[in-house]
Amino acid sequence: METKKKNHDALQEFAYSAGALAFGVCDIREVKKSFPLSAAAREGLDYAVCVAVGLSKKILEGIVDKPTKLYFHHYRQANNLLDHISMRITGYLQSSGYQALPIPASQIVDWQKQTAHLSHKRLAELAGIGWLGRNNLIVHPRYGAQMRLTTVLTDMPLAVDTKLARGCSDCRECVTVCPAGAIKDSQSDFDHHACFEKLKLFQKERLVDQYICGVCVKACLPDFARPRGKAGCGKAT
Repeated sequence: METKKKNHDALQEFAYSAGALAFGVCDIREVKKSFPLSAAAREGLDYAVCVAVGLSKKILEGIVDKPTKLYFHHYRQANNLLDHISMRITGYLQSSGYQALPIPASQIVDWQKQTAHLSHKRLAELAGIGWLGRNNLIVHPRYGAQMRLTTVLTDMPLAVDTKLARGCSDCRECVTVCPAGAIKDSQSDFDHHACFEKLKLFQKERLVDQYICGVCVKACLPDFARPRGKAGCGKAT
């Protein structure tokens, strides 16, 4: 256990030095068979290293009820940074004698089902980075949903982080602003179809060249950034 903790802390320090805003580790032995990866690709890789980078609050402020071209560029650059960080983590792990499989920050393998190689959100939740909010995004207790995520799978023995026992509490900012009406009071009722149809409309209108929105990302602020008197997210459940 001491070795796992030492490995975890050293890798966390490296990830932060590479530009990560948040970091977490989870054990994936019980869930990795659900990943649409080949058995050979996931063989022996029992840990997921989850990292996040932050988004510019000033760029998000420019979003009202639809994405902007500035946000679209920023979104892509955040994904590029995540891929760069995951490559650096991969190099760190391999130079330490272990295997590493970096998963693209944003690569859809089935557009109709809206699925990727794995769910960064699901693993980030297991790794204690945040909880799955009403907006169907990972919500960090300090940074809200104003982040992007990626994952590196590895066989390096690592101490795992604890899943957060927290939730959105009374905050419903994302519910009121969602242009698709996709966000409901309960996260389990999130309307994926309505969300995707709105994203397709934004692309058809040539607002952006990718299926993104950003409205609920802007609305999901951490407690310390909210105006006084406004209910915040992150209360214990």
